[in-house]
Amino acid sequence: MRIIFMGTPDFAVPALRALAEAGHEILCVYTQPPRPAGRGKRLMPSPVQVEAERLGVPVRSPLSLRNAEAQAEFAALGADVAVVAAYGLILPQAVLDAPAQGCLNIHASLLPRWRGAAPIHRAVMAGDEATGVTIMQMEAGLDTGPMLHKLSVPVGRKTTGELFEELGAVGAAAMVAVLADLAAFRPQVQDERQAIYAPKIDKAEGRIDWAGDAAAIERTVRGLAPFPGAWFELGDERVKLLLAEMVEAHGAPGTVLDGELTIACGSGAIRPLKLQRAGKPAMALAEFLRGRPVAAGTVLS
Repeated sequence: MRIIFMGTPDFAVPALRALAEAGHEILCVYTQPPRPAGRGKRLMPSPVQVEAERLGVPVRSPLSLRNAEAQAEFAALGADVAVVAAYGLILPQAVLDAPAQGCLNIHASLLPRWRGAAPIHRAVMAGDEATGVTIMQMEAGLDTGPMLHKLSVPVGRKTTGELFEELGAVGAAAMVAVLADLAAFRPQVQDERQAIYAPKIDKAEGRIDWAGDAAAIERTVRGLAPFPGAWFELGDERVKLLLAEMVEAHGAPGTVLDGELTIACGSGAIRPLKLQRAGKPAMALAEFLRGRPVAAGTVLS
């Protein structure tokens, strides 16, 4: 098929690569413009742009698709279908209607659960036993379109980062399967009664509230790892907590209970497994404590 691919982060790269390897003609890649990154704030192309250039595919990075000129340029490509994966711009109706077979989205949840910007984070934080990907026909509503194909994966104790990588690969395979025989996948209308919104993660959600239940805190840690990261304050230092385990212990919430940095919660306790100081790489608990031992009785905020 003649495809326009629209995506930006690492999550979308496996799909672009898989579609090219399946023999489809990638007419053009749409992605977000290069952004400042790193200490030098150099402009860095998106992961999708890097892959598109490796494949020799033309790249476009419009700031908006709402103007008539951008829409005309999109339609002039004469695509059979547009494949969208975490692109980052709202597609107006003129864009949705331009490809002969419309626009198909790889969404990282089992719709209608977790529509919106942060479906993987929210699934982990909520304690869902499974998540997955849904291939859906896009329409004007936010992730409301008919579903063509769903694939499920267990969450277990995976972090959001681990699931991003896994679901990127699953979504790529699912989209290749759908485009191999598009007519065989019958659209299924979403049940609005089961719809749950997955709002963008607010920075304030990252601060750990030690008064909470240990199980909920452990899920939040995994759900925000590696980005944006759950965190707490140790004295005047902000520390990211990237992985933790629940342990059987009790004490006043936020109190360090032993020399292994076991921390009391409102119910139960957790022990960090991976932490990160500001400006430093992530490190295991033993390495963290070698650099800064934390005495039992210390109260974290």
